[in-house]
Amino acid sequence: MLRKAIVCIVFLLICYLRAGEAEAFSNQVIQKGAVGDDVIELQARLQYIGFYKGKIDGVFGWSTYWALRNFQYEFGLPVDGLAGESTKEKLVKASKYNEQFVKEQIRKGNNFTHYGGKPLSNQTKNKAKNTTQTTAVNVPKGFSQNDIQLMANAVYGEARGEPYIGQVAVAAVILNRVKNPAFPNTVAGVIFQPGAFTAVADGQIWLTPNETARKAVLDAINGWDPSEGAIYYFNPDTATSGWIWSRPQIKRIGKHIFCK
Repeated sequence: MLRKAIVCIVFLLICYLRAGEAEAFSNQVIQKGAVGDDVIELQARLQYIGFYKGKIDGVFGWSTYWALRNFQYEFGLPVDGLAGESTKEKLVKASKYNEQFVKEQIRKGNNFTHYGGKPLSNQTKNKAKNTTQTTAVNVPKGFSQNDIQLMANAVYGEARGEPYIGQVAVAAVILNRVKNPAFPNTVAGVIFQPGAFTAVADGQIWLTPNETARKAVLDAINGWDPSEGAIYYFNPDTATSGWIWSRPQIKRIGKHIFCK
């Protein structure tokens, strides 16, 4: 009798655990513009492993979109910004999700995070003073249309023959330099810094950029950095500077090597 009871308990436990696994996400593809529990879980899991740094609010905006694309890129998935079956499966395996904790903080209106490896007690702050939701925009404040146009010119002049991800990476390098105290703090200052870009030296900066170059700039401005923080890049087939080879290399995309 005792043995049968133990078997029943084990069976019920297995069923419970399997049911819990099945509740991870719904069977719907999650995409930009979506709202609700699936998005809350998506944001929480992406934050758990460090890809999402925004507010967990259940609204699939631009910050969630770029966090998801970066996750897909780093985990060898198709980079489309859609949380389909394969992406959700990989995310569930790579992260954890404390649904009760996350939803309780949202219900209370608390400012909180959901990073893995940090005690939950250290991730909750006082109730937010202003919980009004703001809608993400395609071009964040701080960048003018002139900045975008100039960056598109630079990307087109420097990398129009590169794969799209390589064009985004070049745009990201420009932005990384703007943020770096060793470089000018404006887009124009970085691009026209003497000797910084070949396209400026040979005049290709003034070629008319295509829509792909402009889209690559917007992707970079909105948070996608395939260069992983690089502030230099070069083509090893044409580079004549011995100094550039001394820079710590991060990765190669297309014909360019990106460096720190």
